[in-house]
Amino acid sequence: MRVVRGLSGVVAGGTLVLAATVAITAIIGARRGFPGPGWAAVAWHVTAAAAVLAAQIYADRHRGFAAFFGCLVVFVIAGYLLWAQWWN
Repeated sequence: MRVVRGLSGVVAGGTLVLAATVAITAIIGARRGFPGPGWAAVAWHVTAAAAVLAAQIYADRHRGFAAFFGCLVVFVIAGYLLWAQWWN
């Protein structure tokens, strides 16, 4: 279980960095008059990052199936964010 929680922690951290990157890119684009990701994409990324962070904290504080479920939530939300905002 330790490996799964570690992997989901890496995914959660990556999601947070991705959300910050998208938000900063939108701000820089708006200030300089360049097209950016748009505020809808920023909202999706920030919301997903908050949900992933909450699920990872839950997984880190619990044991057994509850921890596995928290890790699964991290993977599902991060996967859906990548599919909906980047690949689709």
